[in-house]
Amino acid sequence: RWQKVLYERQPFPDNYVDQRFLEELRKNVHARQYRYQAVVFQSGAVVQQLCSVCVFVLTWWYMDAGMLSPQGLFGAALVSSLLGYVLFDAVDGGAGRWASGRTRWADLKSTLVFAAFTYGFSPVLKTLTESISTDTIYAMSALMLLGHLIFFDYGANAAIVSSTLSLNMAIFASVCLASRLPRSLHAFVMVTFAMQIFALWPMLQKKLKAWTPRCYVGVTVLFALAALVGLATVSSVGAVLFASLLLAISCLCPYCLIRLQLLKDNIHGPWDEAEIKEDLSRFLM
Repeated sequence: RWQKVLYERQPFPDNYVDQRFLEELRKNVHARQYRYQAVVFQSGAVVQQLCSVCVFVLTWWYMDAGMLSPQGLFGAALVSSLLGYVLFDAVDGGAGRWASGRTRWADLKSTLVFAAFTYGFSPVLKTLTESISTDTIYAMSALMLLGHLIFFDYGANAAIVSSTLSLNMAIFASVCLASRLPRSLHAFVMVTFAMQIFALWPMLQKKLKAWTPRCYVGVTVLFALAALVGLATVSSVGAVLFASLLLAISCLCPYCLIRLQLLKDNIHGPWDEAEIKEDLSRFLM
């Protein structure tokens, strides 16, 4: 009788298997069962990041058209940053701050240093791309914002995820667009606003998502509505298309994922690679 061993000679060819070979067949051993509500909740990160890019581009368009003053944007961004800073500490009762060992005075110094550094170099940012055509600047900014969305950390454990690269691409796009604004003050406020919406805002999102899921859902819905209203003032067609994109990501794509999970058919059996599950550290002594 054939035995599945290699240390004995048997009157069978090396690739021979008997009818018992498929008795160990298992299907979808590690398959995850998703719930529609959970997938919709997780898609909020994608929706918020798309809205962040939309709000940033709209803000730049308003400033370029002269419909929004840099003083007004800086004041609104300052107030929203203070409210977000207070909310960031209030969500977990300051536990995250105590764990990191960072004080409010250190945060204030970092903010002042960044603001002073950006303000001092704003004339350089304004004239940085004078030799580059405007069409090239717009194309570069669009590619950088697209790369920001691709490499952003949405919570998935994948090799393509890179928070540093994603943030750098967003800041590069903001510098390119800020260089096409009328004055150096516009460039300073635009780059500062980019840091707030691309660096600080995602941190608050993650804290809300981890500690207060209902508040996170409410903030996501309000932020999406604000982006749609702002886009509607510029282009009604664009607002309809953007709303369709958000609905497809938050409702249609999770439904397709749930339906496709039913068609998953991964097989496992004796042909899989061997896995050593014993503790072999004693042989290393």
